[in-house]
Amino acid sequence: MIDRKLTGEPPKTILPKGTIDTQMHMYVPGFPSVEGGPGLPPAPLPTPDMYRTAMEWLGVDRVVITQGNAHQKDNACLLACLAEMGELARGVAAIDGQTSEAEVERLDAAGIVGARIMDLPGGAVGLSELEAVDGICANAGWMTAVQFDGTALPELESRLAALQSRWVLDHHGKIFGGVTDEHIAVIKRLIDKGNVWFKFAGCYEATLTSGPDYPDIAKVAREIAAYAPERIVWGTNWPHNLAKKTEDYPDDAALLDTVMGWLPDEKAMQLALVYNPQSLYGFPDWG
Repeated sequence: MIDRKLTGEPPKTILPKGTIDTQMHMYVPGFPSVEGGPGLPPAPLPTPDMYRTAMEWLGVDRVVITQGNAHQKDNACLLACLAEMGELARGVAAIDGQTSEAEVERLDAAGIVGARIMDLPGGAVGLSELEAVDGICANAGWMTAVQFDGTALPELESRLAALQSRWVLDHHGKIFGGVTDEHIAVIKRLIDKGNVWFKFAGCYEATLTSGPDYPDIAKVAREIAAYAPERIVWGTNWPHNLAKKTEDYPDDAALLDTVMGWLPDEKAMQLALVYNPQSLYGFPDWG
């Protein structure tokens, strides 16, 4: 059991109307975990109702639900969550090169707007499928979320630069080996290609320092946000599945305030929270 904080002292940062959380997972009962994944998060199951409470607390209006590793390439739970959340939600599924055009069309009709590459332990679809998934996403008009150990960014630059879909470098690049000037230069060159976004989410997952400020992650986040504010998106990373005990569970309001401090100004915040994700994930204009 874990006690997830869903409400409390509100964040000091007032989020703009129409804010989109682009990185989170949710679950509904009746969908057991699939072999190969890490299992379901600790009880109680993080449900749509729980997330709605957190949305109200933080000031989030819309959401992108990402397929959790627990369900691998079985997107049924994700589709059930999208149905629960309605028009306020879009989804990012797990597919591979064998996924049929008919299945892509079925997912698209249910609110799926992208697919994820998760080349880390427990991930359903790794970099071996990168080009195949990218091709499917490009043909479908979807985006691709790409997550891997970003220490290897320089070695992977040519493959990433050749991607045809609109894609997101997830979780601040997740550079487990530590951010260097070379990593930042690679990210900038990829952004200059015109089809790349950079996601602020889960800063605690790759930091070599610690909270509450995460100075190593803050360094790359600040530099990329100043370089290309029109390419930043943000996510809560709720329900923080790496936290297995209550005492390890982050305060979402405090974390939000920290991360928003990495954006250069209010205009950049409006872009990162509303206009950039609205365009990337296919939401209508707010209001």
